[in-house]
Amino acid sequence: MGVETVMLTGDHLRTARQMARQAGVTRYEAGILPGDKADWVARLAEAAQAGQKARAVAMVGDGINDAPALARADVGIAIGTGTDVAMESADIVLVRSDLRDVPLAIRASHRTMRTIRQNLFWAFCYNVIGIPIAAGVLHIFGGPLLSPMIAAGAMSFSSLSVVLNALRLSLMRKQA
Repeated sequence: MGVETVMLTGDHLRTARQMARQAGVTRYEAGILPGDKADWVARLAEAAQAGQKARAVAMVGDGINDAPALARADVGIAIGTGTDVAMESADIVLVRSDLRDVPLAIRASHRTMRTIRQNLFWAFCYNVIGIPIAAGVLHIFGGPLLSPMIAAGAMSFSSLSVVLNALRLSLMRKQA
């Protein structure tokens, strides 16, 4: 997905190294204190903003110690079985305690934003064309006068198309 992963943990270096190796994470920091996690997230966010591409920093955590870092991140993702403080500090709460749901949440957010842009584009185009026609612009130039019932039906169709496009998001399934 083109996501750079950094594991920040309060565990000892040996444990962190083993967990990072199992998870396929190449960059990790061990022995991080709770307050230092938030500072790490802030430094990563500054580095991401200084880069040429717009990048966001996401933090995944589940405990009280993760809450400040979750709040400081561009996107905080809490594990649903974590503490209440972590879930309150996060922007997203994963229902299950499965880290494999993080890529699904990222894909869902990208698709949601794409769908919002599509809906705004088509609604704008429809309104730019439809409102003047409903107001009688065609009649001024010798064309037909649109019946209010037809205009209302067309507007309903516009709303229906936006809703149906948004409902496509519910078809999204977890990809293994």
